[in-house]
Amino acid sequence: MAIQLFVPRFHVDECLEQIRECLEKGWTGMGFKTLEMEAAWKSYTGLANAHFLSSNTAGLHLALEVFRRRFGWREEDEIITTPLTFVSSNHAILYAGLKPVFADVDEYLCLDPQSVRDRITPRTRAVMFVGLGGNSGQYEAIRDLCREHGLKFILDAAHMSGTRIDGRHAGHDADVSVFSFQAVKNLPTADSGMICFAEEEDDAAVRKLSWLGINKDTFSRTAAQGDYKWMYDVETLGYKYHGNSIMAAIALVQLKYLDEENTYRRQLAAWYEEALQGVDIGLVRVAANCQSSRHLFQVLVPRRNETLAQLNARQIFPGVHYRDNTEYSLYASGAGTCPRAAQASNSIISLPLHLSMTREDVGTVAENLRDIVSQASPTGTGRISA
Repeated sequence: MAIQLFVPRFHVDECLEQIRECLEKGWTGMGFKTLEMEAAWKSYTGLANAHFLSSNTAGLHLALEVFRRRFGWREEDEIITTPLTFVSSNHAILYAGLKPVFADVDEYLCLDPQSVRDRITPRTRAVMFVGLGGNSGQYEAIRDLCREHGLKFILDAAHMSGTRIDGRHAGHDADVSVFSFQAVKNLPTADSGMICFAEEEDDAAVRKLSWLGINKDTFSRTAAQGDYKWMYDVETLGYKYHGNSIMAAIALVQLKYLDEENTYRRQLAAWYEEALQGVDIGLVRVAANCQSSRHLFQVLVPRRNETLAQLNARQIFPGVHYRDNTEYSLYASGAGTCPRAAQASNSIISLPLHLSMTREDVGTVAENLRDIVSQASPTGTGRISA
């Protein structure tokens, strides 16, 4: 039987029960369940604010738009970011009319503090930190750099639902953190996300901005008493980025099981680490103070593309997270500026990791990888150079 990279688990009967409530009440849009999910997420994470959205990508765009408008950022002001991420992270910077400046990665495949420091200029306005695979890397050092230089600290926490750093949920000390509840994430829906600002003023602003700039959402107007429910103002040019109650209904169920399921993901990772001892590959370690969501288990291998092809031939289907974004035409101006990210981009594999896997499955993947790597010509492990 094939071993796939991702196989999301849905608690189907409970999800259907929550969705049925939406359908019976005749309310499937923003409000109702989205408000419940926002309250549940704040309770779970301890974050001060939370607004349910259609996607993590929408949230990253909104985060930058809120700050751009509040602080008067100008076109081509700079956001320091990583090239080793899904393109949505860097697309969001362009959506807001800002300029991505690529910094290199460290051994955790997260932003390297010295590389970030080297790229700070008078035009720098923020740093976008991506918690790749649920790892926190040198998160605190990047946060402190932002505070030292008066920069906004934006956390792309797409992989970090349930990640804790020194015992506290990721994002508690960021200016804004944005989570993904996309179909294969640790907290899966069909697609949705959450934006969590530190400041209540920014949370109020994003609620208008995510609903076309309208100052009263439909649910609030429908629930209000009296006439003139249609009387609202459009205060700014906004977007239709809000979430809906069907997605929130699924998320409310999935959230109940998140810690339990992340615990099993960490167990799978521990089995991988044990089974891969002595194999000539590089393991991407998790920072010591990070209890990772373990959305990914990543290794660095020689002859990556050939290794992937051979694993596929054996019915094992890993992934690649991610290609160095400067390899894409849109971001080619940054090519050659981040050598460790480029090296990782040519070596990295995300091994299958999902809740339907057993210890035997992990052993099967590990043994096949061991066999393939041992037969490869000695070209180095793909480990990232210091």
